[in-house]
Amino acid sequence: MDGWKALQSNLANLNLGQSASKIAKGFNSSVQATRERLGQVSAEDITELPQEYKDLETRVDALRATHFAILKIAKVYENEGYDYPTQIQESITQLSTTIGHGITNFAATSLKGTNIPAPSPVAAAPVQHKTLPHALGRAATTAATTLQGAAGNAGDDKLARAMGVYASAWEKIAAARVEQDAAIRTKFLQPWQTTLSTSIAVAMKARQAVNSSRLELDAAKQTFRNASPSKQEQARLEVENAEDDLVQKTEVAITLMKTVLENPEPLSNLNELVKAQLAYSAASAEALSVIQGDIEELAVAAEGEYRKTRDH
Repeated sequence: MDGWKALQSNLANLNLGQSASKIAKGFNSSVQATRERLGQVSAEDITELPQEYKDLETRVDALRATHFAILKIAKVYENEGYDYPTQIQESITQLSTTIGHGITNFAATSLKGTNIPAPSPVAAAPVQHKTLPHALGRAATTAATTLQGAAGNAGDDKLARAMGVYASAWEKIAAARVEQDAAIRTKFLQPWQTTLSTSIAVAMKARQAVNSSRLELDAAKQTFRNASPSKQEQARLEVENAEDDLVQKTEVAITLMKTVLENPEPLSNLNELVKAQLAYSAASAEALSVIQGDIEELAVAAEGEYRKTRDH
C-alpha cells in the first residue's frame, strides 16, 4: 500500500512538473511575442525560417484568400431569390396560403364525427420558385391570359400571343436556372468550402504550430543568454530541444502546404462552376433566340396594321 502511495505521489509530482514546464514555456513565448510586436527584439534575435517555408506561406495565403473571395460572392447561389428581391413579398403571400391550407386540412380531419360541419380537404398550392425567370414566366402567362380574355371575340390579340410565346421561353429558362443552381451548390460550393475548412485549415494550424515553436525557441535562447552559470546547462538543453521541435514542425508544415498547393480539386471545382453557368447561359440564349423571330413577326404585322389604320 505504501508503495502504491509512493507511485501516486511520484506521478503527481511528474505531472505537476510537466504542467509547470508547459505553463512556463507558454508564458515565455507570450512575453517573446509581445516584445517582438513592440519592436523590443532585434532582427538578429529572431530565428529565421527557411525561404522555402516562407514562399509556401505566401502561396497558401493567396490560395486561402482566393477561396474566401469567390465563396463570399458565389454563396448567393444557396438562395434562389438572389436575382429577384420582390420574391420577399411573394413569400409572405405564399406563407399565408400555406397556413390557410394547413388550418383547413386540420379542421377537415379533426371535426370528423362531430356535429360541426367540416370543410373538405384541399390540395396544397404548388411551391413557387422565387427566381426572376420564374417570375417573368408567371407574369407573362398571366398577361397572355388576361389580354386574350379581354379581347374576347374582337379578334387576334398579337400582344397576347407574344406574351404566350415569351412565357414559354422563360419556362425553359427557369428550369435551366434551377438546374444551374443545384449543380453549383453540389459541385462547386460544397467542395470549395470543404477545401477551405479541411486541407487549407490544417495547413494553417501547422503554420501556427511553427510560429509557436519558433517563439519558444527564441524565448529559450533569451533564457540561455541570461542564465546563471548553475543553470546554463539546463537552459542549453532547452534550446536544443526547442530547435529540434521547430525543425520537425517546419518540415510537417512544408509537407502540408505543398499538399494543399498541389491539390487539383479547386481547379476541378471551378470548372464545374463554369460548366453550370455556361449550360444556363446557353439554354437561355437558345430559348430566347427561338422566340425572338416569332415576336418580331408579330411586331412587324402589328406595325403594318397600325399604319393601315392611320393611312385611312
